[in-house]
Amino acid sequence: MDMCLFEPTKTIETMNYRILGKTGWSISEIGLGTWQVGGGWGKPFDSKIASQLLHAAFDQGVNFVDTADVYDGGLSEAAVGKAVRERSETIYVATKCGRRLQPHEAAGYTPKNLQKFVEDSLLNTGLERLDLIQLHCPPSPVYDRDEVFGLFEDLIQQGKVAALGVSIEKVDEGIRAMNYSVVSSIQVIVNLFRQKPVEELFELAEEKNVGLIVRVPLASGLLTGKINAETTFDADDHRLFNREGKAFDKGETFSGVPLDLGFAAVEELKIHFSEGHDLGAQALRWVLMHRQVSTVIPGASSLAQVDQNIRAGQLPPLSPNQMQEAARIYDQYIKAQVHPQW
Repeated sequence: MDMCLFEPTKTIETMNYRILGKTGWSISEIGLGTWQVGGGWGKPFDSKIASQLLHAAFDQGVNFVDTADVYDGGLSEAAVGKAVRERSETIYVATKCGRRLQPHEAAGYTPKNLQKFVEDSLLNTGLERLDLIQLHCPPSPVYDRDEVFGLFEDLIQQGKVAALGVSIEKVDEGIRAMNYSVVSSIQVIVNLFRQKPVEELFELAEEKNVGLIVRVPLASGLLTGKINAETTFDADDHRLFNREGKAFDKGETFSGVPLDLGFAAVEELKIHFSEGHDLGAQALRWVLMHRQVSTVIPGASSLAQVDQNIRAGQLPPLSPNQMQEAARIYDQYIKAQVHPQW
């Protein structure tokens, strides 16, 4: 058992907490996604930076962190496990499995392979139990494989994981996943440029008491308003090489939004959302306006970004007019391109 090295630096009064579906866990409505924590997106991994970012988030009341076995080849997962073991308070760790399969095909989603991935994540994090294990955007046929979901029922009984979730690409995959009672959460892309889940998934998840974890809330930085046509990206940054889905689902990159339309929509959003606050913070606040959301997990590659993300949860609610404008701008610029695909 690791000795706890870090105590919370202060009592957190500004972080709000929500229940993660049928798990009953009270988790911070602003969590931390770790795709690029300490590296990633074209940057080499730095364990010291990762530790700083994780502890900074924990110090401000974040108690839910999302990682995956494929982030930085497992280095992100290891950094999360180490940081959590250094804390005295309860931090819920969500990780993901399945994307290590090469090729990433439905046939590879066998109980044997998935159990091996779980065992590897336990070793990598150094944790005695994984709080939440999520299937990592599996191919659609996997959602009809009873033996896959049955495996995780067994692993829960064995005490190796506490709960199962799925990370999805398409709304219909989330609907199918909720047919399995073992599924406690759905991780899904939702943002001002990806509103279909709000219309077609949220109410059903609430009805079935399934928690919603929102990823890519800033559309890979597009909704910060700080990216333009002159912005350049490193060769290993998915925002450069995956715009057309050459490496994985293009919906993970800028939410699949064509950049010319995205830039035009962002400029109009700034008119209605930026006064007094930056657009990125307001975009996060828009996600939190939906009561069905358990947590939103923006990433961070600097301490300033950690702080900015957390402060977004402290903003006042958006006005009815802002919510109406969000819907109108989506309908005008984005819906025809994005809505039918995911």
